[in-house]
Amino acid sequence: MFHLLITRSDKVRALREAFYRQNLPNLTNLLATVLVFCVVIYFQGFRVDLPVKYQKQRGAPGSYPIKLFYTSNMPIILQSALISNLYFFSQMLYRRFPSNLLVNLFGSWQEYSNGATVPVGGLCYYISPPHSITEIGADPFRALFYLMFMLTCCTLLSKTWPEVSGSSAKDVARQLRDQQMVMRGHRDTSLEKELSRYIPTAAAFGGFCIGLLSVSADFLGAIGSGTGILLAVGIIYQYFEIFAKEQQEFGSSFFF
Repeated sequence: MFHLLITRSDKVRALREAFYRQNLPNLTNLLATVLVFCVVIYFQGFRVDLPVKYQKQRGAPGSYPIKLFYTSNMPIILQSALISNLYFFSQMLYRRFPSNLLVNLFGSWQEYSNGATVPVGGLCYYISPPHSITEIGADPFRALFYLMFMLTCCTLLSKTWPEVSGSSAKDVARQLRDQQMVMRGHRDTSLEKELSRYIPTAAAFGGFCIGLLSVSADFLGAIGSGTGILLAVGIIYQYFEIFAKEQQEFGSSFFF
């Protein structure tokens, strides 16, 4: 931007090129990336704290947090793995049988001079993200199909993951019982029932939000991809939480 403002006599045209150029990343892409970073970090703080206490000991009550992103970035990781495998098999079949009707329905590909291979037809084309408002306007059905596919895929994967990973309501209830902890105001037998009111909802809605954020980043033309940004923010936020916890423990031990 500074280079264009200095070298160009038409400052308005220079700013327009800096914000909207198509051949390279522009300032709009950069601002979209920063915006998605901020929104994802903001959503990371959403959680419900369930009051718990030790069953046989008296002491200060504690809490068991259930975050909005209960399954973290696993839905988008699994979705990316699924898409990568579909792309791989589609490209392999298209190179071998380029004129086959079923292969073309699965996905047809075009290879550019820089070595990049891009889907231009079939299922793989419709599950690939449009990267700008211009692409959305050129094929709105593709954008709508991609949006519905991402939201459905991330929601279902996020809802299924707790059952696979051992973090479902039943598993959490068993872990709390093993630690002799109960939920305040509820019987021990109703612990799983209370957790079932929150965990499946948090998992499904969290997956929906992750899918929506990823699609928004792709549609806004954020640098990289929506999936990459979500993974980066998740990793950075986890490091921040670990650092804050260590600082808190160090400060408490130093004080005492």
